[in-house]
This record gives sequence, structure tokens and C-alpha cells, in this order.
Amino acid sequence: MTELEIAIRDLVIANRILANENVTDGYGHISIRHPHSPNRYLLSCSRSPEFVDTADILEHELNGTVVDARGREPYVERFIHGAIYEARSDIQAVVHSHANEVLPFSVTATPLRPVIITASVMGAHVPVWDSRDEFSDSNMLVSNMAMGRSLAARLGSDRVILMRGHGFAATGRALKELVKLSVYIPQNAKVLEKALRWGEVKGLSDKEIEKRLAAKETPDLRRVWEYWARRAGCGELLGG
Repeated sequence: MTELEIAIRDLVIANRILANENVTDGYGHISIRHPHSPNRYLLSCSRSPEFVDTADILEHELNGTVVDARGREPYVERFIHGAIYEARSDIQAVVHSHANEVLPFSVTATPLRPVIITASVMGAHVPVWDSRDEFSDSNMLVSNMAMGRSLAARLGSDRVILMRGHGFAATGRALKELVKLSVYIPQNAKVLEKALRWGEVKGLSDKEIEKRLAAKETPDLRRVWEYWARRAGCGELLGG
């Protein structure tokens, strides 16, 4: 397989995993930067992630223009992806999720922060983007580059951003790393919400987070990728 074919295959697997692990449902999407053209990215057409296949993957310009739609409708909120890639050359994958678990932290003053090891690479700071601040009472969808760039600016150098009453966007240095983070962001939110009811919370320290961020892809990441892929029923895509 070519590098591009492998990237598309892995993106299909990522869609299936996130759907099976309840990070996405009929809504939500994940993309990767094009392996040969850094000013483009790969993202499915507008389809529920559970059913995404290789034929659904479309090439996009950073401004959201689809290179060859082949009669397919793109996601309305594709601008989340393009604007983040435009702003952050270090980012190779982007996900958008409507996971309910994070929503309390998007509508209150209580910050979302990592308290479990598997969510450590979300970083110590998770900002909240409120579309109303710049775009008044909109439909809250990131449906153009102006909104996408506003969100990317609020994200800054952080890894994860909450969207008020909407969900979250997360970024990764690699696709598999981002899939792992995306699975554990909602779980981290559940643990934190429960711990806050019980009393004082001891989260991960800045040094612990820094050391986790410094780690490269490890055998455990490859192991859990296979585990999730087979759970999602797409183990045959893994190849040998």
C-alpha cells in the first residue's frame, strides 16, 4: 500500500473506533493532514462515522473547499479542521465530538483538566470557545472559516478545546495518538465530575503531563489501536 492508501485506511479505522467507543454517533468527525500535501487534509464526506469507508474520504483545501467531491456532500463543520491545520503546523489530526460528558465543563466556570493517566496528553489547560462572543446568537455550528479561525485562535497552543453547549475539538501529533485521547477525554470528564462531588480533586501535575507529552508512540498505543479496531469490527483493515 502507498503512504496515502495507508493514511486513508487508518482514517477509516479511526472513524469506526470513535463510533464504537461512543465518542461520535451520527455526529462528529475526524481528519488527518494529507501525507503529501500539508495544505490539504483528508476527511470523510458527510456520513455517520460508523459507516465511513475508503470511498467516503475526500481531499479538502484548508479553506474547506473539496478538491473532488464526486457527488458527495461535505460536513458542514469541516472548517474546524481546516482552520486548526492552518494555524498549527505541528498538528497532524483533528477530531470534533459532541460527547455529552464534557458539556458541563463547557457551560460552567469549572475547568476540564486531566485527572486520569490516559487523558494526560490533553494538557493542563483546556480553553472554552463560545461562538456567541464573536458571532452573536448563531446556530452554533462552525460553518465558515471565520468561525473556524476564531476557534483555532482560542485553542492557541493547547491540545483540546471545549465548545459551549456543543462538544469539543481535539488535536494530535499523529492519528492514533488522537484517537486514544478522544476516547479518554469523555472518560476523564466523567471521573472529574464525580470526584468534584466527593471533595478536593488531585489532578495530574504539570510535570506529569509534560512527561506524558514527551513520550513517542509506544507498543501500548499500537496494542490498544488493534483492540479498539477489532472491537469495532474492522480488524480486517489492519492487514498483517
